[in-house]
Amino acid sequence: MNSARIDAYLAGSAELLKSIWGLTHDQLHAKPADGTWTIHQIVIHMLDSDLIGTDRMKRIACMDTPLIVAYDENAMVRLPGTSELNAFAACEMFQKNRQMTATILRNLPTAAWERFGIHTESGKVTLGELLVKYTQHLDHHLKFIAAKRARLEGTASIEPTSNAG
Repeated sequence: MNSARIDAYLAGSAELLKSIWGLTHDQLHAKPADGTWTIHQIVIHMLDSDLIGTDRMKRIACMDTPLIVAYDENAMVRLPGTSELNAFAACEMFQKNRQMTATILRNLPTAAWERFGIHTESGKVTLGELLVKYTQHLDHHLKFIAAKRARLEGTASIEPTSNAG
């Protein structure tokens, strides 16, 4: 069962780059009228989130009941210099990170999937639950990118709503 979950996690690794392929710098940084994140901000958030997710999964796999600390995604996306980061390079790093993490996850013993950490906001979380969460997190944000892209290209007038998306 975890093999299929790892496959799904890894399959998403190329989707982030595909979702922004062909967009210009101005399109990536276009500020939505509704105040939500730009496509560039979503891409950088996805890399940040995946790097944090990798750290969380690895700590759960090798430590006894590690503390999983929450973070403020809005504060991170506003860090000075973030807007200067290359979105395409971020997508490549995202893909490489998922490939490397999948290799580690595939080599874990079955018992590792029941290991857990304690999240500072949501409590107990298992390694298996985190794998599903980060797979779904990408899918969630890909929908926002697609809607924003369609709006930029004039092919849609409605996009999903969210605080960050």
